[in-house]
Amino acid sequence: MNQDPFAELKQRQREMWASFAPMAMFTTPVAGHLVKFAHIGPGDTVLDVGTGTGVVALTAARAGAQVTGLDLTPELLAQARENARIAQRHDITWTEGDAEQLPYPDASFDVVLSQFGHLFAPRPDVAIAEMHRVLKPNGRIAFATWPPEHVVGRMFTFVGRHSPPPPAGASPPAQWGNPLVIAERLGTRFDAPFFERGTMSFPALSSEHYRLFMERSIGPMQKLVERHAAEPAKLAMLRAEFDAMVAPYYIDNVVRQDYLLTRAQARG
Repeated sequence: MNQDPFAELKQRQREMWASFAPMAMFTTPVAGHLVKFAHIGPGDTVLDVGTGTGVVALTAARAGAQVTGLDLTPELLAQARENARIAQRHDITWTEGDAEQLPYPDASFDVVLSQFGHLFAPRPDVAIAEMHRVLKPNGRIAFATWPPEHVVGRMFTFVGRHSPPPPAGASPPAQWGNPLVIAERLGTRFDAPFFERGTMSFPALSSEHYRLFMERSIGPMQKLVERHAAEPAKLAMLRAEFDAMVAPYYIDNVVRQDYLLTRAQARG
């Protein structure tokens, strides 16, 4: 068996995203939008890649689908199971696993979904090939991503600019927010994609409140703060840069986080 060249990166991701659960609450309206956009209905077999705390998986299950949720981080899956228990949804299968090595047979699902999850897989071509492989003939894919020109995409760029470079060959997550890049990556495996946009509203008393929440719940921001904890002047400069970046998106006590939805039907 070939060794995964990104095994160390994925282990860091597994650990880094363990604190994400508080943020997941704010993604629940996006999950509703994604499930509706994907035309999920009774009887569909659905895989949610990068399920996190299960917000998309639970939403799809309530729409009548038979759902499997997969995530790399066991702490998030534990929260997903708890969310399913609270919602009295005992029919969802939860799996710890990797978007680049989906542990399912070929042609297992009618629909593959991902809400801000698959974009962290370092090799987009591998992730797309795996999602296509587990789709039934003429199945469909639907996912939510962050456009690079809006606040979360710019946050990715900000963190990348002030962090050690990723391993050679790892793709930046924000590229998944560009429709031209998406169409190229779906390539010959899928028909031409459909797109739709939306806005995730994040309530905050100030841009500083927003930043503090990001520093506590978003792994890359946490690591950035930890890396510069012994350099207070540098950390203050980074925080001021972040606050200035967020300011244009902070209106009426809400940070507007624009996202992109993509849907496409598999060929073959």
